[in-house]
Amino acid sequence: MPGFAAPPPHPSGATAPPIPSPFVPRHVAVVMDGNGRWANQRGLPRNEGHKAGEAALIEVMAGAIELGIPYVSAYAFSTENWKRSLDEVTFLMNYTADVMERQLPTFQEWGVRIRWAGRKPRLWRAVINRLEEAERATRDNDVVTLTMCVNYGGRAEIADAAAAIAADAKAGLLNPRSIDEATVQRYLDEPDLPDVDLFLRSSGEQRISNFLLWQSAYAELVFQDVLWPDVDRRTLWEAVEVYARRDRRYGGAVDRVAGPGASA
Repeated sequence: MPGFAAPPPHPSGATAPPIPSPFVPRHVAVVMDGNGRWANQRGLPRNEGHKAGEAALIEVMAGAIELGIPYVSAYAFSTENWKRSLDEVTFLMNYTADVMERQLPTFQEWGVRIRWAGRKPRLWRAVINRLEEAERATRDNDVVTLTMCVNYGGRAEIADAAAAIAADAKAGLLNPRSIDEATVQRYLDEPDLPDVDLFLRSSGEQRISNFLLWQSAYAELVFQDVLWPDVDRRTLWEAVEVYARRDRRYGGAVDRVAGPGASA
C-alpha cells in the first residue's frame, strides 16, 4: 500500500486467513451491538461500553485492510436511538465527534477514507462539523472507505430519496415513467456506495434494525454471539470465512443432478 502504513499486527500474532480475492466481500455492513450489555455485565454504566467499543471499530478496520475489503459501513447512531435516555444520547453525540477527531491520525496513516450517511436535521452541529471535516481531510485516501452512519435509518433514507424524486418529477426534471431502481440509487445518501455483500451484527441479536435496507437486498447475514467491545479483527475474519462458504445465487438456481450411484 504505497503511501500508507499497514496496521500493526494483532497482539496474538494472528494473521488474516488466505481467502481468495473473489470470495472477499467488497462491502461489509457492521451493526456494533452489545455495548450496553457489556458494561452492565461488569457493573458499569452503559456509556462505558460505548467507550470500550471504539477499539473494536479500529480493530475491524485493521482487519478489513489486511483482508483487502474496500468498503465498511458502521451503524453508529440510528434514527431510532433518539428514544434512549437524554444522558446516553448526549454522550453518544459528544463521543461520535470525539472519536472522529481522536482517530483521524490513524485513519490518515492507514489510508482510510471517511464518509458520512444520515440525516442532518436534529443531529448536533458539532457532530456534523467533525464528520464533514473527516470527510474533507481523508477524501484522497483510497485503501478502504469507512461510512459512518450517524442519525441514519434505512427507511428514512428511502423515504428521503422518494421525496426528492417526487420533487424533481414535479419540477419536470424527471419523467415518472422512467423511474427505476437505478434512479432510486442515485438519490440515496451515498449513491456510489456498492451493495452490501456481508451484513455483520455482534451481540447475538438476529435482526437488521433498519440498517442499509436498500443496499442489503442480497447481503449475506452473519450474526455473531460476541458483544461489540469484545470484537477484534479475528471476529471479522471469522465472519468473512462464513461468507466465503455461502452460495450466492441472487435469485438464480442451478440443478445439481446426482450422478449414478451418488447418494441423494
